[in-house]
Amino acid sequence: MTSDRAAFPRPTNPSERIDAIDVLRGIALLGVMAINLVMEFRLSIFEQFLGPKTHASPLDDAIEMILTQAVELKAFALFSLLFGAGLAIQFDRLANSERRTSLLLRRLAVLLVFGVIHLCLIWNGDILTEYALAGFIVLPLLFAPRWLLALAALAFLALYLAMQALPPAGLYPSRAAIWRDVMDANRIYATGGFLDVLAFRLREIPLIASLHAFVFSRTIGLFLVGALAWRSGILQNIRGLFVIALPSIGLGAALLHVGIEPLGTILLALGYGAAILGIASFERGKRLLGWAAPLGQMAFTNYVAQSVIFGWIFYGYGLGLFGRLGIAQALAIGIAVYAGQVLFSAWWLRYYRYGPIEWLWRTLMYGAWQPMLPSRVAAVRTQLSSRTSEAQIRDP
Repeated sequence: MTSDRAAFPRPTNPSERIDAIDVLRGIALLGVMAINLVMEFRLSIFEQFLGPKTHASPLDDAIEMILTQAVELKAFALFSLLFGAGLAIQFDRLANSERRTSLLLRRLAVLLVFGVIHLCLIWNGDILTEYALAGFIVLPLLFAPRWLLALAALAFLALYLAMQALPPAGLYPSRAAIWRDVMDANRIYATGGFLDVLAFRLREIPLIASLHAFVFSRTIGLFLVGALAWRSGILQNIRGLFVIALPSIGLGAALLHVGIEPLGTILLALGYGAAILGIASFERGKRLLGWAAPLGQMAFTNYVAQSVIFGWIFYGYGLGLFGRLGIAQALAIGIAVYAGQVLFSAWWLRYYRYGPIEWLWRTLMYGAWQPMLPSRVAAVRTQLSSRTSEAQIRDP
Protein backbone atom coordinates (compact mmCIF):
# COMPACT_ATOMS: atom_id res chain seq x y z
CA MET A 1 0.00 0.00 0.00
CA THR A 2 1.46 3.38 -0.99
CA SER A 3 1.63 6.27 1.44
CA ASP A 4 -0.23 9.53 1.00
CA ARG A 5 3.07 11.20 0.19
CA ALA A 6 3.78 8.64 -2.51
CA ALA A 7 0.29 8.88 -3.97
CA PHE A 8 0.13 12.66 -3.82
CA PRO A 9 3.63 14.13 -4.25
CA ARG A 10 3.78 17.78 -3.32
CA PRO A 11 6.23 20.69 -3.45
CA THR A 12 8.63 21.24 -0.59
CA ASN A 13 6.90 23.16 2.18
CA PRO A 14 8.65 26.48 2.95
CA SER A 15 9.22 25.23 6.52
CA GLU A 16 11.17 22.24 5.11
CA ARG A 17 13.58 24.33 3.06
CA ILE A 18 17.30 24.45 3.88
CA ASP A 19 17.84 28.10 4.77
CA ALA A 20 21.61 28.04 4.13
CA ILE A 21 21.03 26.99 0.51
CA ASP A 22 18.55 29.84 0.01
CA VAL A 23 21.11 32.24 1.52
CA LEU A 24 23.77 31.03 -0.91
CA ARG A 25 21.36 31.29 -3.84
CA GLY A 26 20.44 34.86 -2.87
CA ILE A 27 24.10 35.92 -2.59
CA ALA A 28 25.01 34.17 -5.85
CA LEU A 29 22.21 36.12 -7.55
CA LEU A 30 24.03 39.33 -6.59
CA GLY A 31 27.12 38.17 -8.48
CA VAL A 32 25.10 37.04 -11.49
CA MET A 33 23.23 40.36 -11.52
CA ALA A 34 26.47 42.38 -11.37
CA ILE A 35 28.05 40.49 -14.29
CA ASN A 36 24.89 40.52 -16.42
CA LEU A 37 24.45 44.23 -15.84
CA VAL A 38 28.02 45.39 -16.39
CA MET A 39 28.98 43.06 -19.25
CA GLU A 40 25.71 42.36 -21.07
CA PHE A 41 22.98 44.95 -20.42
CA ARG A 42 25.27 48.00 -20.27
CA LEU A 43 26.90 47.12 -23.60
CA SER A 44 27.13 44.21 -26.01
CA ILE A 45 28.36 40.93 -24.53
CA PHE A 46 30.67 40.63 -27.55
CA GLU A 47 32.57 43.86 -26.76
CA GLN A 48 34.95 41.82 -24.59
CA PHE A 49 36.07 39.81 -27.64
CA LEU A 50 37.24 42.94 -29.46
CA GLY A 51 39.97 43.76 -26.97
CA PRO A 52 40.24 45.82 -23.77
CA LYS A 53 38.34 49.10 -23.56
CA THR A 54 39.55 52.34 -22.01
CA HIS A 55 37.31 53.30 -19.09
CA ALA A 56 36.35 56.78 -18.03
CA SER A 57 37.71 56.50 -14.51
CA PRO A 58 40.14 54.50 -12.35
CA LEU A 59 37.09 53.43 -10.32
CA ASP A 60 35.65 51.67 -13.38
CA ASP A 61 38.98 49.93 -13.95
CA ALA A 62 39.10 48.76 -10.32
CA ILE A 63 35.52 47.48 -10.34
CA GLU A 64 36.06 45.63 -13.61
CA MET A 65 39.17 43.95 -12.24
CA ILE A 66 37.33 42.84 -9.08
CA LEU A 67 34.35 41.53 -11.05
CA THR A 68 36.55 39.70 -13.55
CA GLN A 69 38.89 38.13 -11.01
CA ALA A 70 36.55 37.42 -8.10
CA VAL A 71 33.00 37.22 -9.45
CA GLU A 72 32.51 36.76 -13.20
CA LEU A 73 32.30 33.02 -13.95
CA LYS A 74 32.31 32.05 -10.27
CA ALA A 75 28.77 33.32 -9.66
CA PHE A 76 27.42 31.35 -12.63
CA ALA A 77 29.32 28.26 -11.46
CA LEU A 78 27.71 28.64 -8.03
CA PHE A 79 24.26 28.75 -9.62
CA SER A 80 25.08 25.56 -11.54
CA LEU A 81 26.16 23.80 -8.34
CA LEU A 82 22.97 24.91 -6.60
CA PHE A 83 20.75 23.81 -9.46
CA GLY A 84 22.33 20.36 -9.44
CA ALA A 85 21.91 20.08 -5.68
CA GLY A 86 18.30 21.24 -5.97
CA LEU A 87 17.55 18.66 -8.65
CA ALA A 88 19.04 15.91 -6.48
CA ILE A 89 17.02 17.08 -3.45
CA GLN A 90 13.82 16.94 -5.50
CA PHE A 91 14.80 13.51 -6.85
CA ASP A 92 15.41 12.08 -3.38
CA ARG A 93 12.31 13.61 -1.80
CA LEU A 94 10.16 12.01 -4.51
CA ALA A 95 11.79 8.62 -3.97
CA ASN A 96 8.52 7.00 -2.79
CA SER A 97 6.46 8.35 -5.66
CA GLU A 98 5.78 6.29 -8.76
CA ARG A 99 5.54 9.60 -10.64
CA ARG A 100 9.06 10.75 -9.73
CA THR A 101 10.58 10.56 -13.20
CA SER A 102 7.56 12.03 -14.99
CA LEU A 103 7.31 14.89 -12.48
CA LEU A 104 10.97 15.81 -12.79
CA LEU A 105 10.82 15.59 -16.58
CA ARG A 106 7.80 17.90 -16.49
CA ARG A 107 9.68 20.23 -14.13
CA LEU A 108 12.54 20.51 -16.62
CA ALA A 109 10.16 20.81 -19.59
CA VAL A 110 8.35 23.72 -17.92
CA LEU A 111 11.72 25.34 -17.17
CA LEU A 112 12.65 24.93 -20.83
CA VAL A 113 9.44 26.69 -21.92
CA PHE A 114 10.07 29.51 -19.45
CA GLY A 115 13.66 29.74 -20.70
CA VAL A 116 12.69 29.98 -24.36
CA ILE A 117 10.13 32.70 -23.55
CA HIS A 118 12.73 34.60 -21.54
CA LEU A 119 15.37 34.09 -24.25
CA CYS A 120 13.18 35.30 -27.12
CA LEU A 121 10.89 37.92 -25.60
CA ILE A 122 12.81 39.41 -22.66
CA TRP A 123 16.58 38.92 -22.85
CA ASN A 124 18.83 36.65 -24.90
CA GLY A 125 21.42 36.35 -22.13
CA ASP A 126 19.08 33.74 -20.62
CA ILE A 127 20.58 30.84 -18.64
CA LEU A 128 17.32 28.95 -17.99
CA THR A 129 17.25 27.21 -21.38
CA GLU A 130 20.78 25.85 -20.91
CA TYR A 131 19.92 24.67 -17.39
CA ALA A 132 16.82 22.83 -18.60
CA LEU A 133 18.75 21.06 -21.38
CA ALA A 134 21.58 20.15 -19.00
CA GLY A 135 19.01 18.91 -16.50
CA PHE A 136 17.64 16.41 -19.04
CA ILE A 137 21.15 14.95 -19.35
CA VAL A 138 21.80 14.87 -15.59
CA LEU A 139 18.42 13.43 -14.53
CA PRO A 140 19.09 9.81 -15.65
CA LEU A 141 22.45 9.89 -13.86
CA LEU A 142 20.70 10.57 -10.55
CA PHE A 143 19.62 6.90 -10.55
CA ALA A 144 23.32 5.93 -10.46
CA PRO A 145 25.47 5.34 -7.36
CA ARG A 146 27.67 8.12 -6.01
CA TRP A 147 30.88 6.75 -7.55
CA LEU A 148 29.31 6.94 -11.01
CA LEU A 149 28.08 10.49 -10.36
CA ALA A 150 31.63 11.46 -9.40
CA LEU A 151 33.08 9.78 -12.50
CA ALA A 152 30.57 11.51 -14.78
CA ALA A 153 31.26 14.88 -13.13
CA LEU A 154 35.00 14.46 -13.69
CA ALA A 155 34.43 13.45 -17.32
CA PHE A 156 32.28 16.48 -18.16
CA LEU A 157 34.59 18.90 -16.34
CA ALA A 158 37.62 17.35 -18.08
CA LEU A 159 35.86 17.86 -21.42
CA TYR A 160 35.27 21.50 -20.54
CA LEU A 161 38.92 22.02 -19.56
CA ALA A 162 40.06 20.30 -22.77
CA MET A 163 37.84 22.62 -24.83
CA GLN A 164 39.40 25.58 -23.05
CA ALA A 165 42.90 24.38 -23.91
CA LEU A 166 42.06 23.34 -27.48
CA PRO A 167 38.90 25.16 -28.63
CA PRO A 168 37.06 23.25 -31.38
CA ALA A 169 37.42 24.85 -34.79
CA GLY A 170 34.45 26.95 -35.81
CA LEU A 171 32.87 27.08 -32.34
CA TYR A 172 33.35 30.82 -31.94
CA PRO A 173 31.99 33.27 -34.53
CA SER A 174 34.53 35.14 -36.64
CA ARG A 175 35.90 38.48 -35.53
CA ALA A 176 34.14 40.13 -38.48
CA ALA A 177 30.77 38.68 -37.39
CA ILE A 178 31.37 39.86 -33.82
CA TRP A 179 32.31 43.35 -35.03
CA ARG A 180 29.14 43.64 -37.12
CA ASP A 181 27.02 42.44 -34.22
CA VAL A 182 28.55 44.97 -31.81
CA MET A 183 27.99 47.83 -34.26
CA ASP A 184 24.35 46.81 -34.75
CA ALA A 185 23.85 46.35 -31.01
CA ASN A 186 25.17 49.85 -30.27
CA ARG A 187 22.58 51.27 -32.64
CA ILE A 188 19.52 49.05 -32.13
CA TYR A 189 19.67 48.38 -28.39
CA ALA A 190 20.28 52.06 -27.67
CA THR A 191 17.61 53.60 -29.90
CA GLY A 192 15.30 50.88 -31.24
CA GLY A 193 11.69 50.34 -30.26
CA PHE A 194 10.50 47.10 -28.69
CA LEU A 195 9.94 45.34 -32.03
CA ASP A 196 13.34 46.47 -33.32
CA VAL A 197 15.05 45.17 -30.19
CA LEU A 198 13.04 41.94 -30.36
CA ALA A 199 14.04 41.28 -33.98
CA PHE A 200 17.72 41.95 -33.25
CA ARG A 201 17.59 39.83 -30.09
CA LEU A 202 16.33 36.87 -32.12
CA ARG A 203 18.98 37.48 -34.76
CA GLU A 204 21.71 37.37 -32.08
CA ILE A 205 20.66 33.98 -30.68
CA PRO A 206 23.00 31.87 -32.91
CA LEU A 207 25.98 33.94 -31.72
CA ILE A 208 24.86 33.65 -28.09
CA ALA A 209 24.36 29.88 -28.55
CA SER A 210 28.04 29.47 -29.46
CA LEU A 211 29.00 30.88 -26.05
CA HIS A 212 26.65 28.44 -24.30
CA ALA A 213 28.07 25.53 -26.29
CA PHE A 214 31.52 26.41 -24.99
CA VAL A 215 30.49 26.05 -21.31
CA PHE A 216 27.71 23.45 -21.62
CA SER A 217 29.88 20.55 -20.45
CA ARG A 218 30.96 22.62 -17.43
CA THR A 219 27.32 23.24 -16.54
CA ILE A 220 26.57 19.51 -16.65
CA GLY A 221 29.69 18.71 -14.61
CA LEU A 222 28.82 21.27 -11.94
CA PHE A 223 25.22 20.00 -11.79
CA LEU A 224 26.67 16.59 -10.99
CA VAL A 225 29.06 18.01 -8.39
CA GLY A 226 26.12 19.76 -6.71
CA ALA A 227 24.10 16.52 -6.75
CA LEU A 228 27.07 14.64 -5.33
CA ALA A 229 27.48 17.22 -2.56
CA TRP A 230 23.88 16.60 -1.52
CA ARG A 231 24.09 12.81 -1.79
CA SER A 232 27.33 12.65 0.21
CA GLY A 233 25.94 14.74 3.07
CA ILE A 234 28.57 17.47 2.66
CA LEU A 235 25.90 20.19 2.48
CA GLN A 236 24.77 19.25 6.00
CA ASN A 237 28.30 18.85 7.43
CA ILE A 238 29.49 22.22 8.74
CA ARG A 239 33.02 21.07 9.56
CA GLY A 240 33.32 19.37 6.17
CA LEU A 241 32.22 22.57 4.43
CA PHE A 242 35.06 24.57 5.95
CA VAL A 243 37.54 21.78 5.20
CA ILE A 244 36.56 22.18 1.54
CA ALA A 245 36.27 25.99 1.56
CA LEU A 246 39.73 27.07 2.68
CA PRO A 247 41.92 24.96 0.35
CA SER A 248 39.53 25.47 -2.59
CA ILE A 249 39.68 29.25 -2.27
CA GLY A 250 43.45 29.25 -1.74
CA LEU A 251 44.22 26.89 -4.63
CA GLY A 252 41.65 28.55 -6.90
CA ALA A 253 43.16 32.00 -6.29
CA ALA A 254 46.66 30.62 -6.93
CA LEU A 255 45.61 29.04 -10.23
CA LEU A 256 43.99 32.29 -11.36
CA HIS A 257 47.18 34.15 -10.46
CA VAL A 258 49.27 31.93 -12.75
CA GLY A 259 46.73 32.10 -15.57
CA ILE A 260 45.00 28.71 -15.20
CA GLU A 261 41.60 30.38 -15.16
CA PRO A 262 39.11 27.58 -16.02
CA LEU A 263 40.14 25.26 -13.18
CA GLY A 264 40.75 28.16 -10.80
CA THR A 265 37.21 29.43 -11.43
CA ILE A 266 35.66 26.05 -10.58
CA LEU A 267 37.68 25.74 -7.36
CA LEU A 268 36.87 29.29 -6.29
CA ALA A 269 33.17 28.66 -6.86
CA LEU A 270 33.36 25.50 -4.73
CA GLY A 271 35.22 27.43 -2.03
CA TYR A 272 32.79 30.36 -2.05
CA GLY A 273 29.81 28.03 -1.86
CA ALA A 274 31.21 25.91 0.97
CA ALA A 275 32.25 28.97 2.98
CA ILE A 276 28.88 30.72 2.68
CA LEU A 277 26.95 27.52 3.46
CA GLY A 278 29.16 26.92 6.49
CA ILE A 279 28.76 30.45 7.83
CA ALA A 280 25.00 30.46 7.20
CA SER A 281 24.64 27.21 9.16
CA PHE A 282 25.68 28.91 12.42
CA GLU A 283 23.14 30.91 14.40
CA ARG A 284 25.29 34.04 14.22
CA GLY A 285 25.82 33.45 10.52
CA LYS A 286 22.05 33.20 10.00
CA ARG A 287 21.64 36.61 11.62
CA LEU A 288 24.44 38.01 9.44
CA LEU A 289 23.31 36.55 6.10
CA GLY A 290 19.65 35.76 6.69
CA TRP A 291 18.53 38.74 4.63
CA ALA A 292 19.52 36.80 1.49
CA ALA A 293 17.29 33.77 2.20
CA PRO A 294 13.98 35.27 0.96
CA LEU A 295 15.74 36.55 -2.15
CA GLY A 296 17.15 33.07 -2.78
CA GLN A 297 13.79 31.43 -2.17
CA MET A 298 12.40 33.67 -4.94
CA ALA A 299 15.51 33.53 -7.16
CA PHE A 300 13.56 32.55 -10.29
CA THR A 301 11.15 35.49 -9.96
CA ASN A 302 13.96 37.90 -9.11
CA TYR A 303 16.17 36.74 -12.00
CA VAL A 304 13.41 37.31 -14.56
CA ALA A 305 12.42 40.60 -12.91
CA GLN A 306 16.01 41.84 -13.27
CA SER A 307 15.87 41.12 -17.00
CA VAL A 308 12.64 43.10 -17.36
CA ILE A 309 13.89 46.03 -15.26
CA PHE A 310 17.35 46.28 -16.85
CA GLY A 311 15.90 45.85 -20.34
CA TRP A 312 13.69 48.88 -19.72
CA ILE A 313 16.59 50.89 -18.26
CA PHE A 314 19.11 50.19 -21.02
CA TYR A 315 17.17 49.54 -24.24
CA GLY A 316 15.64 52.04 -26.60
CA TYR A 317 12.01 51.20 -25.71
CA GLY A 318 12.80 52.44 -22.16
CA LEU A 319 15.41 54.89 -20.93
CA GLY A 320 17.89 53.98 -23.68
CA LEU A 321 21.03 54.03 -21.50
CA PHE A 322 22.76 51.28 -23.50
CA GLY A 323 26.42 52.21 -24.06
CA ARG A 324 26.08 55.48 -22.13
CA LEU A 325 27.02 54.49 -18.56
CA GLY A 326 30.32 53.61 -16.96
CA ILE A 327 30.74 50.47 -14.89
CA ALA A 328 30.38 52.21 -11.52
CA GLN A 329 27.21 54.04 -12.59
CA ALA A 330 25.60 50.89 -13.95
CA LEU A 331 26.56 48.85 -10.88
CA ALA A 332 25.06 51.50 -8.58
CA ILE A 333 21.74 51.09 -10.40
CA GLY A 334 22.04 47.31 -10.09
CA ILE A 335 22.73 47.42 -6.36
CA ALA A 336 19.68 49.66 -5.87
CA VAL A 337 17.51 47.18 -7.80
CA TYR A 338 18.98 44.26 -5.83
CA ALA A 339 18.33 46.01 -2.50
CA GLY A 340 14.74 46.64 -3.58
CA GLN A 341 14.38 42.94 -4.40
CA VAL A 342 15.72 41.97 -0.96
CA LEU A 343 13.02 44.09 0.69
CA PHE A 344 10.28 42.97 -1.72
CA SER A 345 11.11 39.28 -1.32
CA ALA A 346 11.00 39.47 2.47
CA TRP A 347 7.65 41.30 2.31
CA TRP A 348 6.15 38.92 -0.26
CA LEU A 349 7.06 35.77 1.67
CA ARG A 350 5.33 37.07 4.79
CA TYR A 351 2.03 36.61 2.96
CA TYR A 352 2.69 33.95 0.31
CA ARG A 353 4.38 30.53 0.18
CA TYR A 354 6.27 31.08 -3.06
CA GLY A 355 7.34 33.78 -5.47
CA PRO A 356 4.94 34.25 -8.42
CA ILE A 357 7.05 32.35 -10.98
CA GLU A 358 8.04 29.68 -8.44
CA TRP A 359 4.34 29.13 -7.74
CA LEU A 360 3.53 28.83 -11.45
CA TRP A 361 6.46 26.44 -11.97
CA ARG A 362 5.25 24.15 -9.18
CA THR A 363 1.63 24.29 -10.35
CA LEU A 364 2.59 23.25 -13.88
CA MET A 365 5.01 20.61 -12.63
CA TYR A 366 2.48 18.87 -10.38
CA GLY A 367 -0.48 19.49 -12.67
CA ALA A 368 -2.49 20.78 -9.72
CA TRP A 369 -3.24 24.23 -8.35
CA GLN A 370 -0.77 24.86 -5.51
CA PRO A 371 -1.82 26.78 -2.38
CA MET A 372 -0.25 30.22 -2.39
CA LEU A 373 -1.09 31.35 1.15
CA PRO A 374 0.87 30.05 4.16
CA SER A 375 -1.34 27.99 6.46
CA ARG A 376 -1.33 30.62 9.20
CA VAL A 377 -2.42 33.40 6.80
CA ALA A 378 -5.06 31.16 5.24
CA ALA A 379 -6.39 30.29 8.71
CA VAL A 380 -6.62 33.96 9.70
CA ARG A 381 -8.43 34.85 6.47
CA THR A 382 -10.85 31.94 6.92
CA GLN A 383 -11.52 33.02 10.48
CA LEU A 384 -12.14 36.63 9.43
CA SER A 385 -14.42 35.48 6.61
CA SER A 386 -16.36 33.31 9.05
CA ARG A 387 -16.79 36.17 11.50
CA THR A 388 -17.96 38.45 8.70
CA SER A 389 -20.54 35.89 7.58
CA GLU A 390 -21.81 35.47 11.15
CA ALA A 391 -22.12 39.23 11.55
CA GLN A 392 -24.09 39.48 8.30
CA ILE A 393 -26.49 36.72 9.49
CA ARG A 394 -27.04 38.46 12.83
CA ASP A 395 -27.45 41.88 11.25
CA PRO A 396 -28.77 41.43 7.69
